[in-house]
Amino acid sequence: MIRQFKRRSMARDIASVLAMTGLLTTASLYSLAASAAEEQGGPRQPPATRTSEVLTERVFNAVNEINELMSPAEGEPNLVRAKEELDELNERYDRLNDFEKSTLLNFYTNYYLLTDNIQEALATFEKILTIENLRVESRQRALMSLGQLYMGEERYQEAIEAFNRWRDLSPEEHPTVYLGLANSYYNLEQYNEAIPFLINHMEMLEAQGTTIAKNIYGLLNLMYIELEDYVSAERITKQMVTLFDEASDWRNLSAIYGYLDNDKKRIETLGATFAKGYMASEAEYLNLSQSLAGAEAPYQGAKVLQVGMQQGVVEETEENLQRLVQMFLLANEYEMALEPAQKAAEIGETGEAFDQLGYVYYLLHDYEGAANAFQSALDRGGLDNAGDVQLTLARTLVELDRYDEAATAARRARELGENAAEAFITYVESSKARYDTLQQRKQDAIEFYQS
Repeated sequence: MIRQFKRRSMARDIASVLAMTGLLTTASLYSLAASAAEEQGGPRQPPATRTSEVLTERVFNAVNEINELMSPAEGEPNLVRAKEELDELNERYDRLNDFEKSTLLNFYTNYYLLTDNIQEALATFEKILTIENLRVESRQRALMSLGQLYMGEERYQEAIEAFNRWRDLSPEEHPTVYLGLANSYYNLEQYNEAIPFLINHMEMLEAQGTTIAKNIYGLLNLMYIELEDYVSAERITKQMVTLFDEASDWRNLSAIYGYLDNDKKRIETLGATFAKGYMASEAEYLNLSQSLAGAEAPYQGAKVLQVGMQQGVVEETEENLQRLVQMFLLANEYEMALEPAQKAAEIGETGEAFDQLGYVYYLLHDYEGAANAFQSALDRGGLDNAGDVQLTLARTLVELDRYDEAATAARRARELGENAAEAFITYVESSKARYDTLQQRKQDAIEFYQS
């Protein structure tokens, strides 16, 4: 199952976001310091209320020190000391105003994320949301982080709830929220719910002029396939082929055409994959070559298989060589079939390859070679139909005018249950009689002229 978010990297990413956009930057602290300095330098103002969105001087100094410990300008962060300072400030939590509470808790979440303590980070983000007068942007930031962290923990229903709470607060949508919802529903195998959110995510990126990553297209395509919506899957896969032109996309497109029972398009796509040099496995070469042979293009199928063998992708096994021979035979390219037929016979463990070799010789009118190959097939054994091979040997021997041997082979075929053998025995006997008659007349003519 696809995981779009990884726990460790996500935690560090969220920590970085908080450090850049939250209350954890030195710049934001200096801004708050200016407010405190103005209070000290000018006329004394009334004490801030507990809901005031300012840091008191004491809290400001504490969080400034914590910030320097966690994000020093030079050297490594001192997270141990930072945690001690956080805990010390937390002892006065009930006396802090709401802004100070959210600031403290944000530093805690940053610390927990940096130390990969995801459970404490989740609990702290949830605690931030309990602050009564929390600023809307702070509440949204906490909900966004919760959604992503719950996803990383595979708590997808809670992630969905967090993202939807974010949407309830925001007058505008956000592509990250759409993607989070899509991934969460996907991992719950609720594809019909996930797809609209993923499409919305993609449309927002397009509107922003942002390039959509290939894995996003892949996720959408995968969900369409899971739903057996192959028409939509075809559309998305064709987009991927156009945008990325990768071998996997061409293979997927061919497979989708198979699901759509569009064999013509399937073979065309396989052919394009072959032409682009994207085929990398024996199965792919065999699939295309056999598909071409089945589509009455056996010669093209044979050439594909040949290329696969030449490149070392398709192994020259007895079975593969026999496939190649068969395709050349279907294409009436008998001479081209001879070499792979000989190779198959050399490495074959049974007589089947010799039987095929004999047939090639027979088609080439090399009856002597055919007879020897058929006899080798019978000697080696392991034939699916030895009676048929015996009968074919008999026919070959007739072509060589070796009628007695042909009759013997035909009788063996009859013994093996070959139905056509009886008629062929009669044919051999009559052929032998005609042959003997012709031979006798020829001899009589020779003797006449010699006398």
